[in-house]
Amino acid sequence: MADDLLTQLKRMTTVVADTGDIEAIRRFQPTDATTNPSLILQAAQQEARRRRLAEIARHATDIDDALDAVAVEIGSEISALVPGFVSTEVSARLSFDTEASLARARSLIARYDRHGVGPERILIKLAATWEGIQAAKVLEREGIHTNLTLMFNFDQARACADAGVTLVSPFVGRILDWHKAQDPEADFGGDRDPGVQSVKRIYEHFKGHGYETIVMGASFRNSGEIKALAGCDRLTISPALLGELAETQGTLERRLSPLGAETRPPEPQDEPEFRWALNEDAMATEKLAEGIRKFMADQRKLEGLLAELRQG
Repeated sequence: MADDLLTQLKRMTTVVADTGDIEAIRRFQPTDATTNPSLILQAAQQEARRRRLAEIARHATDIDDALDAVAVEIGSEISALVPGFVSTEVSARLSFDTEASLARARSLIARYDRHGVGPERILIKLAATWEGIQAAKVLEREGIHTNLTLMFNFDQARACADAGVTLVSPFVGRILDWHKAQDPEADFGGDRDPGVQSVKRIYEHFKGHGYETIVMGASFRNSGEIKALAGCDRLTISPALLGELAETQGTLERRLSPLGAETRPPEPQDEPEFRWALNEDAMATEKLAEGIRKFMADQRKLEGLLAELRQG
């Protein structure tokens, strides 16, 4: 009997769990796990965590302290279940503040260290704004690994690679969402999916120019997008889609393969060039802003929950 699609995918791509759900991570045994404010909120709302959250909230110096304590505690639990990286996000509120992002990232790494989790196990997630990318450049020089998220276009990815970040997370599903809203009747299946096309372009550019930055496709809407990117360095996948792949038999074809560096990288963009290129891409501009707002909306909900527990 042939292996299921998830087993086959793991042979060609590092599978990452896109969740803060401990039980899902135990079930699917990914190599890495990635979280974000929305996933931390979901994990924090589990009744089994209520007492511990209340304890954290009451001992925290303020809400920011409580937020990071919760994120690191959940991340530390996850680190005991996966052999690779755990991604933990800097507050979306700091997406346009390089210095504040640096301070928060260093604080998160120090918290992990107090939990016995070394910096080699952690990816600090930052939004792929100009300010986030500059913070990542500094952190990488300090030996702190970074994951640049909310990535919607090639210029964001290129700037991240030039900055020497460890990993980029180009979003697939949210790109598809935008294009479907513009043209509801269009066929975006398989290789016609604009999110899939975006990841392929980034992957081919990185491999063709010898960048070491890892490409991790993210934000999937269906298993077809995952299958179309089989062979990508990493793919971060929700428990629902991991379950679908695990329950599906068939043959999974490798779609992406590194061919090796062919040419020297182009000159890095400066800030005006980066901002202009992003401004010219309506989809990326809109989805980046929307993504930051959505992460902040969930962060505010978590802040409210922790504030309530502090008072209780």
